[in-house]
Amino acid sequence: MTKEQLIALGLTEEQATKAAGASQEELKTYIPKHRFDEVNEENKTLKTTVKDNATQLESLKTAAGSSEELKTQIATLQAENKKKDDEHQTQLKDLTLTNAIKIALAGKVHDEGLAAGLVDKTKLVIDGDKIVGLDEQIKGLAESKKFLFKEVQTESPKPGFKIGADGKQVPADGKPMSLADAVASHFSTK
Repeated sequence: MTKEQLIALGLTEEQATKAAGASQEELKTYIPKHRFDEVNEENKTLKTTVKDNATQLESLKTAAGSSEELKTQIATLQAENKKKDDEHQTQLKDLTLTNAIKIALAGKVHDEGLAAGLVDKTKLVIDGDKIVGLDEQIKGLAESKKFLFKEVQTESPKPGFKIGADGKQVPADGKPMSLADAVASHFSTK
């Protein structure tokens, strides 16, 4: 949590500073869930690929026949491996884009799944840790589909009344108002 959020919860400035510092220190080793999911999915795919490759090699070892048959079988296996690798890269890219979109929309929309489905992933480009084109699409959605987005809450005044002079009410005699007079004037005007 940030220092401002902690102060809003009722902590003193000193307590909020300490707690925010401890929170930042704790978050240094934090791995975001979307990044964990990406690495975990890649790990599962790689394990499957290793098992498939081991099976294919065993079948090559046991295959009896001419070198032409082996060459044909090797070429077929290489094509299959290339296809699986391409599929894996596509899945990983889709997972990365989906996570980036959900993170960008988090807390801004009523239904993240619905809003994320309206983003055209084919127009997005992964550039390292950045997703190029995502901000523009979200701004376009915010303008064209305003009902999907939550309204920005402005801080409303707290109920009650202000104690002390605000400079707007000046008594006829020019002297500052007492607390009792301010309370009485507040309730008499309402």
